Amino acid sequence: YGPLGEPLLLARRLVAAGVRFVTVGLGGWDTHRDNFTTLEKQLPQVDRAYAAFVSDLADRGLLKRTLVVMTGEFGRTPQVNGNGGRDHYAKAFSLALAGAGVRGGAVVGRTDRHAAEVTERPVGASDLAATIYDRLGVDHTQSVESPEGVRVALARDGKPLRELF
Repeated sequence: YGPLGEPLLLARRLVAAGVRFVTVGLGGWDTHRDNFTTLEKQLPQVDRAYAAFVSDLADRGLLKRTLVVMTGEFGRTPQVNGNGGRDHYAKAFSLALAGAGVRGGAVVGRTDRHAAEVTERPVGASDLAATIYDRLGVDHTQSVESPEGVRVALARDGKPLRELF
């Protein structure tokens, strides 16, 4: 399943061994030019690897206790630039959640027809953080102290996305 298959296999093995938090990264998504050519190559591999990973977790009885989060760090502009690419865009983006009680097929939020503006149920990064902490059994309203002695809120004013579960 391309460059993502082996890291996801390792991630599944770590989850099976009891590791509570695993991150898998995949570079090469900065499509400021040739967006469509790049994605035609990458998306099928990612789609197959992600589906196989989630199925593998389910087949082994691990999906019920594992939250799978697939996201980037920002969205992409709805408009294609002069280089055939799409630039960074913070107003709207998509992500996928599976496992840990997530109802399959649930959708939270909506954008306008151009995917430029959020029109329904905005979700912020602190809401995603609160959801992840909630699934880990961590009180998302608490704060922790940094090594410098500064109190840092885990999820600021975020609220778990209860409608997903």
